Amino acid sequence: MIRPWVNGMDVTRRPQNLWNVDFPPGIPEPESAKYEAPFEYIRKYVRPVRATARSGDRTGVRWWIHQRPRPDMRAAIEILPRFIATPTVSKHRLFAWLQNPTLPDHQLIVFARDDDYFFGVLHSRFHEVWALKLGTRLETRPRYTPTSCFETFPFPEPTDEQKIDISTAAIELNELRENWLNPPEWTTTRLLEFPGTTDGPWSRFVVDPGARGIGTVRYPRVEARDDDCAKKLAKRTLTNLYNERPAWLANAHAKLDRAVAHAYGFPVDLTDEQILERLLALNQQRIVDEKPATKKQPRVSRAKTDDEFV
Repeated sequence: MIRPWVNGMDVTRRPQNLWNVDFPPGIPEPESAKYEAPFEYIRKYVRPVRATARSGDRTGVRWWIHQRPRPDMRAAIEILPRFIATPTVSKHRLFAWLQNPTLPDHQLIVFARDDDYFFGVLHSRFHEVWALKLGTRLETRPRYTPTSCFETFPFPEPTDEQKIDISTAAIELNELRENWLNPPEWTTTRLLEFPGTTDGPWSRFVVDPGARGIGTVRYPRVEARDDDCAKKLAKRTLTNLYNERPAWLANAHAKLDRAVAHAYGFPVDLTDEQILERLLALNQQRIVDEKPATKKQPRVSRAKTDDEFV
């Protein structure tokens, strides 16, 4: 019932290595109480806040469960070893891999995909230009709004070879970034060990389970080798990297952009305005192409629920 918790600053800066008590949606109080230490912590510190909050508990979720637990999102990402996230608001439009069983904060937009092709298209110049144009802003920082930035974005329709090229470029970009963020000479991998069950969120890390399915979780975490390394690592953030944009990073993105351009059948040297024109034309054409299939379908308007996500 304890999981790593990540917010936007963990993506744009350095991981804070914060953890959260997380009773899954729908778990009854008697069952939660069997996990004595986390349950008592929630009862002592969270229940009074939930009981006295001015807004009240309008979601109908009981006090030992997160107020907006997003069960659909959880179900979609629980089956994946990793998933993609981007901060709602950030100076640069950054996408990063998060490893399960990480619990994402509400200020992260989550994509329930674990393939490098999808990551590559999202981190290409084509999606960035589209998202910056169609997103909103918070003061001077762009905001990623899924309804306008993602749902309207026309993905390419690549051949198998083009999909491999995009995936390869995306893998290279991510590996180069990770090596810069956590140089092996400054970091070490520490195994955190604690009890876990084979039917819980830590199942892929459980070793030597007993008859009840309880074993030892061995969870690898990258840490600084020493205090001196920690001070140097503090400056190694994605925001600082993209502020500096060294040649190797620009080259990796250029390789990715070429691969995505080829998948679209676009020239590689388009301006931002030309990219928007071509993507808009593709978006409009797909709307036309989809009309025959949806023409006879009645349009039903409904309010979105709190559990909907990208």
